[in-house]
Amino acid sequence: MAPTEPPPGAERFIPDDARSLDDLRRAAPGCRGCELYEDATQVVFGRGAADARIVMVGEQPGDIEDTHGLPFVGPAGRVLRRAVDAAGIDPAVLYITNAVKHFRFVRRGQRRIHQTPEQQHITACRPWLVSEFALLRPEVVVVLGATAAKALLGPSFRVTRQRGQVLSWPGAAQHPDDFRVAPVEGGVEVPPAKLVATIHPSAVLRADDQDIAFNGLVDDLKVVASLVR
Repeated sequence: MAPTEPPPGAERFIPDDARSLDDLRRAAPGCRGCELYEDATQVVFGRGAADARIVMVGEQPGDIEDTHGLPFVGPAGRVLRRAVDAAGIDPAVLYITNAVKHFRFVRRGQRRIHQTPEQQHITACRPWLVSEFALLRPEVVVVLGATAAKALLGPSFRVTRQRGQVLSWPGAAQHPDDFRVAPVEGGVEVPPAKLVATIHPSAVLRADDQDIAFNGLVDDLKVVASLVR
């Protein structure tokens, strides 16, 4: 059996003359960088302030996000909003996006069950994330869960070991250049930002003790809040 060819990636679908997040948002529905667009209802691009001081990066859209076309509007999004409020972060300074912009799932009857993106999907979608960062230039980046950590810090990074710590970026971890969110095409560089990794809010919903998991997420986000005050 011949090996599966890696997806072509999103780079060629990003307009060379993009000067704003709206430019990227308008181009994203045409992305064919991997096969996930074939089954997803629509691309789910990031949302929030164009001058955001904090950027939060999750994994991928879920079923509700795929239907509505907005990130973090389902159950995990409600957890995240509660945690942001509890940590004292002003939502006006936030931009929220995902490492992978299409919903990956398997069907079980009438239900669509979340399926974790593979490394090839993370790599294929990475140019969108790089382009978002190049325009946003945030002060703090919040990595929500393992998939986002793979996209930004490489496969060896473990959220459970370094969650809630203030890390320098891109020197926050040893990772391949392919994963570094640094120069985009055209030579625009992302300035140094602080980085804080924490669990994905969906992990709170899966936890045996949701109160403990939620409080841990809030504690990590309080670290983020202290960096932008």
